[in-house]
Amino acid sequence: MRILYQLPLSPASRKVRLVLGEKRIPFELRAERVWERREEFLALNPAGTVPVLAEENGLVLADSYAICEYLDEAYPEVQLLGRTLGERAEVRRLVAWFDGKFAREVTENLLYEKQMKRLLGRGNPDAGAIRAGYANLKPHLDYLGWLAETRIWLAGNTLSLADLAAAAHLSALDYIGDIDWALNDAAKDWYARVKSRPAFRPLLADRVSGSNPPPHYADLDF
Repeated sequence: MRILYQLPLSPASRKVRLVLGEKRIPFELRAERVWERREEFLALNPAGTVPVLAEENGLVLADSYAICEYLDEAYPEVQLLGRTLGERAEVRRLVAWFDGKFAREVTENLLYEKQMKRLLGRGNPDAGAIRAGYANLKPHLDYLGWLAETRIWLAGNTLSLADLAAAAHLSALDYIGDIDWALNDAAKDWYARVKSRPAFRPLLADRVSGSNPPPHYADLDF
């Protein structure tokens, strides 16, 4: 069986899970406590990070973007990187935006400080970083809302990896109750559409030990 090593609230892991779900590729989830630095896992990925995808033929892939590119090429029936050169460039730009800029300015200041820092043994949350994360969230939601108002999906006319990357970050933050959806109605409506897709259901069923999501987390009509 194909195995995905992951952490439930890792946006990178969630992105790969959504790609596998949209492509209807069967896989087994395996939680990997990266802070334990298991030798067997480090042999698969010396970087010690998730996600890692182990294919049935023995191929092992690390890094969420490399995995998603591989899956789009290996299983092309459902294309998520765009069909034309222009579409593919725009999808890649937006994936880089959410996995780079959004991750640095929002996700790392909120999810990392509140959830991962303690697990990694790196001290207490930094209140200044958390304030910065909240302050940075609004302009990002405004940009996402503008994309959602001017296009059918974030990168164009079809659902793409850009939508899945954005939704992966937002869903992890939504789990810990850090998204104020009243900040942008267009962003909320877009997220409701993504959240309603069958590929999203397993994420909405996730529960992390010692932490429960807010009531609206799994509500499709939030």
